[in-house]
Amino acid sequence: MQYLHTMVRVSDLDASLHFYCDLLGLKEVRRKENENGRFTLVFLAAPEDEARSAELKAPELELTYNWDPEEYGGGRNFGHLAYRVDDIYALCERLQEAGVAINRPPRDGHMAFVRSPDGISIELLQKGDPLAAKEPWASMPNTGSW
Repeated sequence: MQYLHTMVRVSDLDASLHFYCDLLGLKEVRRKENENGRFTLVFLAAPEDEARSAELKAPELELTYNWDPEEYGGGRNFGHLAYRVDDIYALCERLQEAGVAINRPPRDGHMAFVRSPDGISIELLQKGDPLAAKEPWASMPNTGSW
């Protein structure tokens, strides 16, 4: 058995690509348009997985965009996606500056949670040992749900 991908339905492909690629740093590795089914699939990989993804040997995130509008609720029912990051503070700062709410700040220098434009919970985990506690994160309260 081999883990292939996680599929997330998105309501605004451009907003989702901005969030996952421009802000989180994932890379688009391939795209499939299906006119008969009226949907687009966009496969994303973490930068460290991009080469292995090309050989279908790394897990990917599949964004499914249905061309006909649908309401998606219950992103929390999905659970969450998790990514290991090089510098959790730098990434959270970049996300916050771009208007993304840090629902669970990285107070411990190890873990944070944010949400995608479609309400999917994203867990960010510091690579290696936790970073030393630092402000404003150390005293920042949780917001919303994560």
